[in-house]
Amino acid sequence: MQEFFITLAGMFIQSVPNFMVALLILATTYYLANLSSRLLKSVLVRQNAEPGVSHLLSRILKWVIIAFGLIAALQRFFDVTAFLTGLGIIGFTVGFALQNIMQNFVSGIILLIQQPFRMGDNVSVAGNEGTVLKIGLRTTEMKTFDGRIVFLPNAEVLSQPIINYTRAVLRRVELPIGVSYDANHETVRKAILEEIKSVPGYLGTPDPLVLFHTFGDSSIDLNVLFWVDTTISSHIVAKDVALTRIKQAFKRKNIEIPYPTWSVRMHEGKQGQRGSK
Repeated sequence: MQEFFITLAGMFIQSVPNFMVALLILATTYYLANLSSRLLKSVLVRQNAEPGVSHLLSRILKWVIIAFGLIAALQRFFDVTAFLTGLGIIGFTVGFALQNIMQNFVSGIILLIQQPFRMGDNVSVAGNEGTVLKIGLRTTEMKTFDGRIVFLPNAEVLSQPIINYTRAVLRRVELPIGVSYDANHETVRKAILEEIKSVPGYLGTPDPLVLFHTFGDSSIDLNVLFWVDTTISSHIVAKDVALTRIKQAFKRKNIEIPYPTWSVRMHEGKQGQRGSK
């Protein structure tokens, strides 16, 4: 009996260093997990992520770090390789079954971190143009410019080109116009450049351009290019105002805006008559 207690005491003494190291690993891991969780949550809050999403991601990060710390602590007492292998097989099976959900989940995290757009931005994604209402972990919610509510899978959003109109403070307006062959080109150019200066948000730099480029069927075609500040006037409104004022200027200066015309010639045939006896 005495030898048993001596052996037990020896095993306890030998395990004390491993026990202390395991406690140190767990304490350090718990501290790092809380610190990382708070840092991630603060970053997501600064990026205007949803409170629920911020809380969920920060908790996931915290428990993932704690799990790694627990595995490292258990490794001090026994080999956890077999346990990790079984856990990996289970994880692979679950991940394969939920691959679409996991793909959208990971894509949602990437969107929240990279932030190609924020809530309230006007964007074009996967053929849909509108305002971003919500960035979730599985879908991105948009309200299109014609009033529809669209839910886009995050994986599709991440794989498609994204155009962010809100971040494009300066935008170029392009107007295709046709004028009569009889019009004086310099008069046309001067009239257009004079009128677009009064467009709300008009910018003189970069320089506006009036470029003639095609001999059309009934007109000489040109493009009007100028830049606007979208914080003052939207791209669409600036285009509308510019076209209206250019048309009024052409009317004052008797500059014709032609439209296609066709000449139709009608040939009347003569049908002979056959008499009878």
